[in-house]
Amino acid sequence: MKKEQYLGVNVSVMTYDEILDDLRSRISEGKQSTVIAVNPEKVITANKNPLVKELINESTYQIPDGIGMILASKVKGGSLKERVTGVDMMERLLRFAAEEGHGVFFYGAKEEVVSEAKRKLEERFPTLNIAGYENGYTKDNQALVDKINASGAKLLFVALGSPKQELWIKENMKHLNVKVFQGVGGSFDVFSGRTKRAPEFYRRFGLEWLYRLMKEPKRIKRQMNLPKFLIRVLFSR
Repeated sequence: MKKEQYLGVNVSVMTYDEILDDLRSRISEGKQSTVIAVNPEKVITANKNPLVKELINESTYQIPDGIGMILASKVKGGSLKERVTGVDMMERLLRFAAEEGHGVFFYGAKEEVVSEAKRKLEERFPTLNIAGYENGYTKDNQALVDKINASGAKLLFVALGSPKQELWIKENMKHLNVKVFQGVGGSFDVFSGRTKRAPEFYRRFGLEWLYRLMKEPKRIKRQMNLPKFLIRVLFSR
């Protein structure tokens, strides 16, 4: 599986369709797979925290979520052609699950958020089997693992924030019958309607960061990670 590396962090070069085709084969072979979104902010964090770097690099698919990853690939002569965002990857996986007849399970976020996301997604994908869900405030982890296994779900979406969600997946996947794991951050908020995505124009040109910055000027400190990241990539070997 071809990957590129930026500041020691792996990034998959596969498109949405290529990932789904590969997952189809891996599920049929009984293999477990993990999906993690990678952006400049997360790469910088990974360079400060070895555990975060390990969680990213051990994943099956490190999807390039953020225009900064595409720009870095261009700077270094790589082959990344398109963003593969976490929320869009989740949507494609849900459609894939509906078409293939795989059950899915949601874990994380507030009760009213995850339950509303479930309701709206069932309306959107009538053949989707959301086999179960649990909010992110449960205290009994073993009961949660048992509930997920009892549901028969093949895909699990975990919304605990990064890197907490990836750490939870790493620690629990060996005890689960799930085949595909994705840490999805605030995606339940998007699908529940609580959070609005940037308009299509901004998404098409990779300018979601600009839209969010205009809505929340206080994000400027976080957005400064993009130029820092590109400068470091430019001068890296």
